[in-house]
Amino acid sequence: MASAADRAGEGEGAGAGGGRRRLHFYREMLRIRYFEEAAIRGMKEQLVLGAIHPSIGQEAVAVGVCANLENTDIVLSTHRGHGHTLAKGAQLQPMMRELFGKEGGYCRGKGGSMHIADFSVGMLGANGVVGANIVIATGAAHAIRLRRSREIVACFFGDGATNRGPFLEGLNWASIHGLAILFVCENNGFAATTRTTALSAGEGPSARARSLGIETMDVDGNDVVEVDKVAARAVAEIRAGGGPRFLHVRTYRLTGHTAADAAAYRAQTEVDERLKDEPIGRLRAQLLQQEGITEAVLEEVARSIREAVDAAYADARDAPYPPASAAFDDVQDVGDPRQEAY
Repeated sequence: MASAADRAGEGEGAGAGGGRRRLHFYREMLRIRYFEEAAIRGMKEQLVLGAIHPSIGQEAVAVGVCANLENTDIVLSTHRGHGHTLAKGAQLQPMMRELFGKEGGYCRGKGGSMHIADFSVGMLGANGVVGANIVIATGAAHAIRLRRSREIVACFFGDGATNRGPFLEGLNWASIHGLAILFVCENNGFAATTRTTALSAGEGPSARARSLGIETMDVDGNDVVEVDKVAARAVAEIRAGGGPRFLHVRTYRLTGHTAADAAAYRAQTEVDERLKDEPIGRLRAQLLQQEGITEAVLEEVARSIREAVDAAYADARDAPYPPASAAFDDVQDVGDPRQEAY
């Protein structure tokens, strides 16, 4: 079973924030960024059908949280879930094949961008219904309690999901039963194409979680080192039996809601300003200035990841589609599907 430190890969413990751990974070965030840029390219080339919801600009949330999870811990994600899935340990090739609808994808090409799952790394699934993953995650955490095992659940959702019923239901149940779950609210300031401030009453996501008796933590989601540090504390407390925790992560989505969304509802000057604070560039500056890592090292890291993503793209482009007969696989056929008159 891989520990958080093992997956961080450089011998530094969870939340340590040392130079080697930061370099690992840099690799992982670039891996997500390049994957999503390739996915957008695939959509433009009509190789990826359906919507793509990029998390470009939000990579530090997925990487900082998942670095503190073990392989058997469970993750539930959203329609914007590529980053969470990759950060939890999923591989580029079957991820890209899934987006392309090809044989060899994680769900044999049937799930696509919004419904990827990889049980081997604890990725229970992404979900295209806003907020629906919250109650699924709560159910998974309750199952862990019934089994009396030590895994925890991390559930990612956007700020828009806090206005939906499953948010109240899931957090209420988790609080009542003291479930081992980390709720991660990725507050990127927009619920689809509308600013969250125009939709959400009250003092915000953390206040809502506290009203249900859940301890909350707020963090700058564009600083992967801070996300790592706060997530390490939350995960340790949950695993020690402290019950659920709520992580409110403030970040920014640099793209539109989907890859096809030009985001005309916000000024380009706003995006340009936020680009100065995006997580990859921010960490790059830290590595150069504080850790003494050279430009040449970082360029080599970027080159190797770019090559790996390009290889996965070419593989997915050339891979076969599933046979037509596969449409009937994995379909529940228990019981008689006919509806009789009432």
